[in-house]
Amino acid sequence: MSPAQKPILAVTQGDASGSGPELITKALADREVRAVCRPIVIGDAGVMRAALAITKVAAAVRVIRDAGEAADDPAALDVIDLANLDATQLVRGAVSTTTGRAAYESIRRAVELTLRGDTQAVVTSAINKAALHAAGFHYDGHTELLAELCGRPKVTMMLVAGRLRVCHVSTHVSLAQAIARVRPERILEVVRLAHEGVRGLGVAEPHLAVAGLNPHAGEGGLFGTEEIEFIAPAIAEAKRRGFRVSGPYAGDTVFFRTLQGEFDGAIAMYHDQGHVAAKMLGIWQGVNVTLGLPIIRTSVEHGTDFANAGRGTGDPRSLVQALKLAATMAENRHRL
Repeated sequence: MSPAQKPILAVTQGDASGSGPELITKALADREVRAVCRPIVIGDAGVMRAALAITKVAAAVRVIRDAGEAADDPAALDVIDLANLDATQLVRGAVSTTTGRAAYESIRRAVELTLRGDTQAVVTSAINKAALHAAGFHYDGHTELLAELCGRPKVTMMLVAGRLRVCHVSTHVSLAQAIARVRPERILEVVRLAHEGVRGLGVAEPHLAVAGLNPHAGEGGLFGTEEIEFIAPAIAEAKRRGFRVSGPYAGDTVFFRTLQGEFDGAIAMYHDQGHVAAKMLGIWQGVNVTLGLPIIRTSVEHGTDFANAGRGTGDPRSLVQALKLAATMAENRHRL
């Protein structure tokens, strides 16, 4: 792939009190990443220089003014410098209003660039919700913030860990609220988003499996009736609309069956049902994808790793996979 053909990815710095900047330096030095994209960091140049000093990655920060200047040089760490932090004053491993605000500003700029078409995807590093809230940005996480910045479209989360792809009917709500959201209209919406998302990964006609809510998918009404009242009717309507979908299947087996290749993606009814399955495969290897946005967004599937911040020992594999997946989705969107 020629340099001009490689998609430009806007990589957010994340919370600078955590390991995010260090993981970025490592991930952007990966040959497989550089082979498929031109990454640019949206953040503070001084923080990224400090991260390079910690990880000892053989690269130098190159400040650029706009995405069009992105280089295809592994020795250059291209940064659109927001100049919103003082690297000498960072307290690593601690919640900070300053780093929370800077993380928000990084995300906002990355979204603006991608909505304009200057970059082809946003890849987000981990943020700290407490720091974000302390800075006055009251979102439950990246997904809600991104939806707000993109005009509040209907969205869902898809976790990708190898061959396992899991979408969610609900995420950051209580279990009681999650049960209340198991309704045909929302399930249908997630089926549509999951279909589009898996197609974006290169599967032309994805077969989606829908998990049940109750143990053994309700066992014919013995352990709950949500499958009979809401989930099965949603599946029937999805089939009528032309989607290749089946279920409801028992939640304790459907994700394993998907991993084995029986299905191209699975739909979980609530946060932990899908997250436990994906994270058991390796929290440092999974990728979080937001479906339903007008832009492509992938993210690491781990937190800020405050405990190891400043040591240079963080594992960049999740970010590497997020970058590669974003590049693949950008290429597939171009072809579709």
